[in-house]
Amino acid sequence: MEFRADKAIYLQIADYIGDRILRQEWAAHDKIPSVRELSALLTVNPNTVARAYEVLEQGGIIYSKRGIGFSVSEQALEKVSAERRETFVKTDLPNFCRKMRQLNLTWEQVTEYAKYI
Repeated sequence: MEFRADKAIYLQIADYIGDRILRQEWAAHDKIPSVRELSALLTVNPNTVARAYEVLEQGGIIYSKRGIGFSVSEQALEKVSAERRETFVKTDLPNFCRKMRQLNLTWEQVTEYAKYI
C-alpha cells in the first residue's frame, strides 16, 4: 500500500479496511487480520494499525472478542457507506462543482466524459 502525505497513516489504514468492507471482501462477522498480521502486510508499525482499529471500533465498524481478535460488525457496510457519502457530499462534490464552474463544463459534458471512465 502506498501512503499519501496528506492524511495520517492510521486513517489511511482505516480507509483501506473500509474499502474492503465496501467491496464486500469482508462481510459482517468476518474476522479481519490481527494487528500484527496487517502491520506486517502493510509494513507499518503495529501501533499504527492498533490506532486504526481503535478508530474503527469506536465507530462501530469492527468489534473485538477477547482471545479471538477483531471482526466486522453487523452495521459496518451501512456505517462505512454513510460516512463515505457524507464526505463525498460535504467535501468532494463541492470541490468538483467548483472545478466544473472554473472550467465552464456542463453536466452534459461531464456525463459524456464519465462514460469513458
